[in-house]
Amino acid sequence: MTGSILILAGRRPGTVDALAAAHGVSDKCLVPVAGRPMIAHVLASAAASGAGRIFVSTHHEALAGDIDDPAVAALGDRLTIVPAADNLADSVLAVADIAIFPLLITTADNCLLTPETIAEIDREATRLGAEAGVALARREDVLAVHPEGQRRFYEFSDVAVSNCNAYWIGHRGALRAAEAFRGGGQFVKKPIRVMQAFGLVNLLRFRFGLGPIHHIFRRVSRQLKVDVAPLLVSDGRTAIDVDNDRSLRVTEVLMARRDAVSPRPNCRGTPAAPGAADARQLAAVP
Repeated sequence: MTGSILILAGRRPGTVDALAAAHGVSDKCLVPVAGRPMIAHVLASAAASGAGRIFVSTHHEALAGDIDDPAVAALGDRLTIVPAADNLADSVLAVADIAIFPLLITTADNCLLTPETIAEIDREATRLGAEAGVALARREDVLAVHPEGQRRFYEFSDVAVSNCNAYWIGHRGALRAAEAFRGGGQFVKKPIRVMQAFGLVNLLRFRFGLGPIHHIFRRVSRQLKVDVAPLLVSDGRTAIDVDNDRSLRVTEVLMARRDAVSPRPNCRGTPAAPGAADARQLAAVP
């Protein structure tokens, strides 16, 4: 990928994230996952993706210094911290004039997103000729990596999928699709915002799987006046984000399993040996 990546790491107005509070940190993105702040895993994958610019949208002005991870130094001048708005749409639009397109939007809790999946999302969007895309993982691929990895799936007539918290925007004009995020949160989990952005008929088709996935997305595209495509990725781990203690434990188990098979490169480009914590997590793999 030669464009930009935007990592959303803001806070929801007027709320205290339960996971951050439980771990004694100011922001959810700083919660430790496998010994590193969760956002560091996303930054490391972004750095390895080849994206020209990496943006982090946050309410935490000193975030780069507080991450305290080699991933920040590895990014160097490619990393830009931008102030988060009170809703996701405006946070995305804030980078519109300085980003290099295509723009991949993801979240700080998407710890299992890999450089390979970033490249796959870009290839799939290009193959489909989409203006914008939503990364989705098939139910069988998610359950194959861990039976407790994800509990919510959206069933269409041809496939059941889970959201991967990764959205591809091909050009600045396609940011009209960002209106689906206005008000914050994941649009597929908020039926009222889906209805407002996509229309009632499309909401019903989406919610109850009344048709093949590409057909329903074409209807959504007509409503938004942006060609939005479902981007089906092969790595089921991508649908597992860190929302609570259960998903945090699952994520650490999957990281330990991955690193035992193929040690992950550290930010200096050499393999990082699994530590004691990794070994304990690996022993707990079902």
